[in-house]
Amino acid sequence: MSGAIRLAEARVADLAAVMRVMDAAFDPAYGEAWSRAQLLTLFALPSARICLAWDGDVPCGFSAARIAGPESELLLLAVDPAWRGSGIGARLMADWQGWAAAEGAEDYFLEMRADNDAVRLYARCGFSECGRRRDYYRGGDGNMRDAITMRRSAAADITR
Repeated sequence: MSGAIRLAEARVADLAAVMRVMDAAFDPAYGEAWSRAQLLTLFALPSARICLAWDGDVPCGFSAARIAGPESELLLLAVDPAWRGSGIGARLMADWQGWAAAEGAEDYFLEMRADNDAVRLYARCGFSECGRRRDYYRGGDGNMRDAITMRRSAAADITR
């Protein structure tokens, strides 16, 4: 690790780099990783964006998000396990919300498996649970897990 992490909007030519992080970051037991075809659809949408984190020329994290009117949804956030705990996730979260705000978003949403450790990162970034779907995810191990929806409103920044 060089410590000089840079963020850059991903292009179709970066798909292999995104997949490298995806493969390293998502445990196949949960079935949460997206396919190349799913990611390619995001590149075709003007309302979607993938941001890559780079350590030199090595991809180490990414976020994927979309905007629908005044709302933005984080679709994926991944940090290669070798770089976890170094602040990359928080930087990607800030980058997503900055991009979305510039595009007119006022509310930010994400959904995740309830037992995902990333819930602590999202709470530190001002998100709170606003919904729960019981037994929504079926992992590769056959176990059912709840999904939680989290929300953060840009209006909360005004009252801080």
